[in-house]
Amino acid sequence: MSRKIKKVLFVFGTRPEAIKLCPLILAMKDHPDFEAHICVTAQHREMLDQVLEIFKITPDVDLELMEPNQTLARLTSRAIAKIDDYISEHKPDMIIVQGDTTTVFCAAIAAFYNQIPVGHVEAGLRTGNKFSPFPEEINRVLTTHISDLHFAPTQLSRDNLLKEGVRDDGIFITGNTVIDALNIAVNKVKNEPPLIPGLPENLMGSKKDKPLVLITGHRRENQGQGFIDICNAISTLAEQFKDTAFVYPVHLNPNVLEPVNRLLSGIDNVHLIKPLSYLPFIALMNRARIILTDSGGVQEEAPSLGKPVLVMRDTTERPEAVTAGTVKLVGTDSKTIIDNVTELLTNPEAYKKMANAVNPYGDGKACGKIINAIEHYFLIA
Repeated sequence: MSRKIKKVLFVFGTRPEAIKLCPLILAMKDHPDFEAHICVTAQHREMLDQVLEIFKITPDVDLELMEPNQTLARLTSRAIAKIDDYISEHKPDMIIVQGDTTTVFCAAIAAFYNQIPVGHVEAGLRTGNKFSPFPEEINRVLTTHISDLHFAPTQLSRDNLLKEGVRDDGIFITGNTVIDALNIAVNKVKNEPPLIPGLPENLMGSKKDKPLVLITGHRRENQGQGFIDICNAISTLAEQFKDTAFVYPVHLNPNVLEPVNRLLSGIDNVHLIKPLSYLPFIALMNRARIILTDSGGVQEEAPSLGKPVLVMRDTTERPEAVTAGTVKLVGTDSKTIIDNVTELLTNPEAYKKMANAVNPYGDGKACGKIINAIEHYFLIA
């Protein structure tokens, strides 16, 4: 007697979620016992679509939730209602979410109201500060206490879950699916190097001849004085290291665009470019010597490429990378940023120590481990 095919619904809305879920979706589509369905909220419209195109994944439904200047409360209320409508009609056997966005929490609570089990990819990350990162820390804490299966990327994440009373038999250490995605992306980039608009040929082509510092920044908690301090640090570094290129794909949020353009435009070796789609960003990350960021995903990806990461935040939910030595917290203080970038650009031993550290986020086989856990859940449920 054949087993009933289980309908698994993936709900996501941002580029990082898509990057980390697309390899799992592809693996599940190849599995004879699962039927993968995709619901997107489009928290990141253009950036989300770019990732879906790379992985050749078409959503079953696009809720198109974003409105100009909507508050988190309004987004949350609309997302819960629309996700509830969809799952009430289609009745999936499980809902899979990833990470800590507003979409994640809304999908989890809608699943709970419909008594549908939830699998949480990248479970157990914590800073212990409910306002840092905001609103992500509370999103993931609440999602934990709704979820049935917890796919923890590391032992530390598992320990965090156990401390909060999560049952041991519902936690699975899998590594992070971002490494699965990265392996796919690096192969694509090697086979067909992407163009990066706005950069001179000597930075990316066969004639590349300068060290490159890649910068990304968009976090809410850094907006305001934080971004002013970051930009002042980059300006000073660009003056001190004229033979180094500082490349900044600038987030489209006006609270980021304004200080970046005001303080960094017109500096010869600072290249302000438009946000990049996934493959060009991987190519640029692979080209960089140092990465200066406030992103979470970059802290996981860059160590697999041997790139030191300086994190412009005071806390991180990824302390494993700090412990491993691949990542260092520098906050947004201008002097601290300047001192740490300077050390990596001028001290070969300090650079080598970070570049050669082992990535704590796995070997690129997370998707298989997650699917095995879901199989087991349905066999015993």
